[in-house]
Amino acid sequence: MAGLEHFPEIRSERLLEHLSTALLVLDDQFRLRYLNPAGEVLLATSAHRACGKSVRELIKNPASVTEHLSGAMESGHVINQRNCQLELPDQRTLIVNCTHTPINLPGQRNGVMLELRKVDHHLRIEQEEQLITQQEATHALLRGLAHEIKNPLGGLRGAAQLLEQEIGDAALREYTQIIIGEADRLQNLMDRMLGPNDIPNMQSTNIHVILERVRELVRAETGGDLAIHQDYDPSLPDVEADPDLMLQAILNIVRNAAQALEGAGEITLRTRVQRQFNIGNRLHRLVACIQVIDNGPGIDEGLREKIFYPMITTRSEGTGLGLSIAQSLIGRHRGLIECNSKPGETVFTILLPLDSKQ
Repeated sequence: MAGLEHFPEIRSERLLEHLSTALLVLDDQFRLRYLNPAGEVLLATSAHRACGKSVRELIKNPASVTEHLSGAMESGHVINQRNCQLELPDQRTLIVNCTHTPINLPGQRNGVMLELRKVDHHLRIEQEEQLITQQEATHALLRGLAHEIKNPLGGLRGAAQLLEQEIGDAALREYTQIIIGEADRLQNLMDRMLGPNDIPNMQSTNIHVILERVRELVRAETGGDLAIHQDYDPSLPDVEADPDLMLQAILNIVRNAAQALEGAGEITLRTRVQRQFNIGNRLHRLVACIQVIDNGPGIDEGLREKIFYPMITTRSEGTGLGLSIAQSLIGRHRGLIECNSKPGETVFTILLPLDSKQ
């Protein structure tokens, strides 16, 4: 292959400016000396403002990269770092793959070229695909389980009713009533786990009307100590949805947040429009993003990946069905619910395609 010396009109800095990989050049004091346009986009700052700053000013958790920067400088070898989490001053958190390459800088002892490739988008798609697969497998399992349970339940209930007719002692009939009552309770539990079985009544739906109805219901249930804020995007178009199913799904999530706050705290209902956005591995031109944000204690890390499974709950009086049913209802709209949580902030994000007719 011919070298660049045969193409004098192509300058190396022009090539760097057209790279899709974020490129940072740092001196031996970890001060930024060069930032390409892709790096400006990634860090949400201009090269003019960033150059001369220390990596400790550009990243809130500099220890995530400084150890490898030092290692590359001292060893003279390239160091690769996968799934590095960077916390930026604007509160964003990025997951990137890093390549630390030692280089010689004019007038400097040495330096490092840092290449950052954002991977959190791909990780999110993989996680969403896992959620979708998980939901489909769980629903199939529940349908099979419900079939196996409901048939004998019907037989038990019928036998108890027949037995009750043959028993003359009122005290003994109390036992048959217990059998019938428990059979009905289990039947109701199975129906709740499966969710509504009717075909969704899809129609043009204003999601803000649904959110306001949810807000009124939860405020009435919890009293005045819980603040529910609105942060709506007025440009959000109507969605094709079943209003009743959508109300139930969002209500389950907001009730879950209210229970986590124990009736005192803050919940924010936020809507935004996302363009060219993936839900799972499918790209949509427009997506409605509905978020339920609370300032509660957060969800335990060991529980986060299981919260959409049925019967998973941290409350002794809870059934663990609310979030599972919500995920199922949103799935019937070709959407998805995601959850991110840390102490002081839990965010449930509902993603609904707005190009459902395409």
